[in-house]
Amino acid sequence: MTQYQLIQQVRLLDGVSQTDQVGDVLIGGETIAAIAPQLSDLPHATELIEGRGKVLLPGLVDLYSQSGEPGHEQRETLISLMRSAAAGGVTRLGILPATSPALDQPALLTALHRRRQEQASPADLPHLYPWAALTVGTQGQQMTELGDLALAPSVGFSDGQPLPHPLLLQRLLQYLQPLGKPVALWPCDPSLRANGVAREGPHALIYGLSADPPSSETAPLAALLEMVALVGTPIHLMRLSTARGVALIAQAKAQGLPITASTSWLHLLLSSQDLHSYDPNLRLAPPLGTPDDRAALVAAVKMGVIDAIAIDHTPYTYEEKTVGFAAAPPGAIGLELAWPLLWQHLVAEGDWAALDLVQALSTRPAHCWGQSPPRLQVGEPAELALFDPTCPWTVKATTLQSLAANTCWWGETLRGRIVRTWVPIAPA
Repeated sequence: MTQYQLIQQVRLLDGVSQTDQVGDVLIGGETIAAIAPQLSDLPHATELIEGRGKVLLPGLVDLYSQSGEPGHEQRETLISLMRSAAAGGVTRLGILPATSPALDQPALLTALHRRRQEQASPADLPHLYPWAALTVGTQGQQMTELGDLALAPSVGFSDGQPLPHPLLLQRLLQYLQPLGKPVALWPCDPSLRANGVAREGPHALIYGLSADPPSSETAPLAALLEMVALVGTPIHLMRLSTARGVALIAQAKAQGLPITASTSWLHLLLSSQDLHSYDPNLRLAPPLGTPDDRAALVAAVKMGVIDAIAIDHTPYTYEEKTVGFAAAPPGAIGLELAWPLLWQHLVAEGDWAALDLVQALSTRPAHCWGQSPPRLQVGEPAELALFDPTCPWTVKATTLQSLAANTCWWGETLRGRIVRTWVPIAPA
């Protein structure tokens, strides 16, 4: 028997149709059955959900995050990762292959897919979209069996790590072209980065932190764009973090190169100016940009020059992060934090429209994968998240689904929270 739910007088946001209006939404089973200014003729025993003051949006699509499982379950298990994603409104979750062992064989991708299927209950957990490794062990030395991996259950190819050998990278692009799957690459030159932990600029100097020059991003980015112009293989550029990188992306798109790009949510909210606390949870890779970098990234995402915001959720244990800033492993959690904090700072307090954020965290990330995005339209799957922008909550172990605590917002009270997520059984 079909179960019905009516969300009453909720603000509806749809990134595909550019809809922003108030109305009623009827969900029947796993499908959006009706949308109208007001619905009254309801099926028997329909569950009523109060929507006044809340926002209903398409499920969020996270292009890449890190799972602790397999190999580092003390950081994050697959089930805690999925619960964390669902609590943050994420319905499609990309998993980077740098697990232990790395996702560099079809059997490992199949096992991860099976593990997700085993967790079908509780309902409303996100669908997983693992990236298959480009190189053995994601070590950047020897390419994997790309043809075999292309047949495995994966969203595309990525190491999630810098690829240090340009010739290997060019060969990979040549071999990947006929496979027709997304390829995500991180433009980063470890030799130029050296031991830098803060973006080069006045704040790195003032705080006494070793500097990472912008050329560690822009030099490999320029080389990648030259390879794409030569080979023609479409690519997705991960973790953009500099104003100069934004300019290179804009120029390449104007020339018609087949590229998309993303930046992390933290690089839109924070900059090197915030490193005065030496909080090891702000040790990221790439490092937080200068205030000018941050402003350029915010403008680029809003305009669509950078297509998507990635959560890049990277969990670590308390012991791993409770060290000096330079010694801390780079990364922070964010699946449950990204939407409410971005809404607060960019929409409620900034100059973004609500639909700008929906486009960057749902519609365009799905396009980067070559998928149809979640839609808030009649007849579409009920792939949705309900957000209460006024709900106060404190970031602590009892309010987070993630096992990890590596965030600079730990212990702080935030305003706004995802209160419910709907995920259809059939993945996109």
